[in-house]
Amino acid sequence: MDLSFIINQLGEDREQYFNAIAPPIMQSSNFAFKTVGEMRELLQDEYKGFLYTRGNNPTIEILRKKLAALDGAEDALIFGSGAAAIFASVLSQVQQGDHIVSVRDPYNWARQLFMNILPRFGVETTFVDGTDIAHFRNAIRPNTRLIYLESPNSFTFELQDIAAVAALAKKQGIVTIIDNSYCTPIYQRPHDLGIDLCLQSATKFISGHSDTMAGVLTGRQEMIRRIFTSELLNIGSGIAPFNAWLLLRGLRTLEIRLERSARSTEKICRWLKEQPGVEKVIFPMDPDFPQYELARKQMTGAAGLLTIQLRATGRAQVEAFCNGLQRFLMAVSWGGHESLAFPACASMHESDFDPAVEKHRMVRLYIGLEDPEMLIEDLSQSLKSIA
Repeated sequence: MDLSFIINQLGEDREQYFNAIAPPIMQSSNFAFKTVGEMRELLQDEYKGFLYTRGNNPTIEILRKKLAALDGAEDALIFGSGAAAIFASVLSQVQQGDHIVSVRDPYNWARQLFMNILPRFGVETTFVDGTDIAHFRNAIRPNTRLIYLESPNSFTFELQDIAAVAALAKKQGIVTIIDNSYCTPIYQRPHDLGIDLCLQSATKFISGHSDTMAGVLTGRQEMIRRIFTSELLNIGSGIAPFNAWLLLRGLRTLEIRLERSARSTEKICRWLKEQPGVEKVIFPMDPDFPQYELARKQMTGAAGLLTIQLRATGRAQVEAFCNGLQRFLMAVSWGGHESLAFPACASMHESDFDPAVEKHRMVRLYIGLEDPEMLIEDLSQSLKSIA
């Protein structure tokens, strides 16, 4: 299906709402019925239509159709955050006594789920270095029900061979879930590579404006319907109509925003590699990236996120660099119009900093939509603190 058609037309039956170009916000919690029979039908199967916005809503329905089509999936669910999409998707696939294999460094709230919540209900997780398919093969047990991927991850960008892991899982009847927040469906389509459930944080690139939170989960209709009926409705983690409308607005410019960010990121990456204060630049589409060939094989691009390892001798230099940035905001997340800096040392106690540990000297940069020359000028003046 054509990308422009999905973004601009799919699901938008404008004749149903006065031929308005922008879809309306159906800001209603409840929907009425003409007959008891109609009401009974949806009470028995809420997936079929509009009963109560906790489950579905006309504005959300438009967004679901678009995001499913972008992923090449049969259906989609929209949650109030990416963490909610992770929680519901994982919970839907396991029960007491099951085993999960996960990549070693997933998003923090996925890790918290695997380490702190699921063990309370008898579900164990093994974390593996996902850069080698053998690690997945060796970690699988008779009770393994799920393999959880994140490719690339969102700080040092390790990849998994998605097609190889999916094929391994299918042979053993294991469900696969991937977090595709880094690439979005524009730059990576995990369902085409055999993945069962694909999720992403729509708070980031899909929104594009840093003004709403959401998570997306896509897959086969049978799986999505089951998650809708159970986890989404029971947890109550759906999205509000206005937030769905904001995401529809963000989708209109998704492709061109990613293109702009990608061009700027490549330019800034090349510049950073020449700076004496920068020991290493980590970016999947950089030829020096260890998994560059795999990135080119399963990704069609990358936008925004790269990480620099500073040639610093102590925490004070790392913090001076970050504190000295004038055009980059210091914040978590990514995907909006604004450029961001996130130092790894902000996630640890000051006394735990060790300059011998490479990651402690890393700063993740998100390259937004500003003029790249302006961002280079800002990085240049702040890197003087490393001299």
